[in-house]
Amino acid sequence: MNCEKYKPTYVLIAINVAAYIYTSIVGGSWLNTNFDKIPPLYQYNFAVFHGWYYQLFTSMFIHASIPHIVGNMLFLFIFGLRAEEMFSLPEYLGIYLVGGLVGNVLSLAFGPYFSSVGASGAIFALFGACVIYDRHSVRQSILGALVYSFFLLFLSGLGAGINDLAHLGGLGFGLVVGYMIASLRKPQEEVSVRYKRPLYPF
Repeated sequence: MNCEKYKPTYVLIAINVAAYIYTSIVGGSWLNTNFDKIPPLYQYNFAVFHGWYYQLFTSMFIHASIPHIVGNMLFLFIFGLRAEEMFSLPEYLGIYLVGGLVGNVLSLAFGPYFSSVGASGAIFALFGACVIYDRHSVRQSILGALVYSFFLLFLSGLGAGINDLAHLGGLGFGLVVGYMIASLRKPQEEVSVRYKRPLYPF
């Protein structure tokens, strides 16, 4: 059931870090990404509306600054390793990549001149899937998981320049998919999760 032996979390972290190194070299700045000098890999809604759909995917691997990528990679490390214990490799990658895409598509609602970068929507999808799967697999109420999830979502939105819709889209997708996977699991497949140390304090 799990994908621990593949360590996709480390691979995703490496890809994100490599992308930041690339944009730093091309843009000429290591502290902050110079979006005027790098290729248009970030999500610029006006460009997406005019057919540059690839930005919905590539923007998940582009970060705006050192604090931005360090924070995101820290949370990807924490929740990614937990997700490896719960999901198969296709499930893990599906949650991460599709969750990130859902968040970026939802970000189009900000309007044509909005731009966005970062892996936070995808990371929120992993988090949502983990927290709901964890509760459902041990046959406990999912209310606490939902409250905890949206409390973290609220805290993540306390700041300027935060893409709340990407966070919300990723989290919502992760919650739904995590619940569906847990509901379809056979009881014997839940044993490995049932007796693990709880990750969430509720």
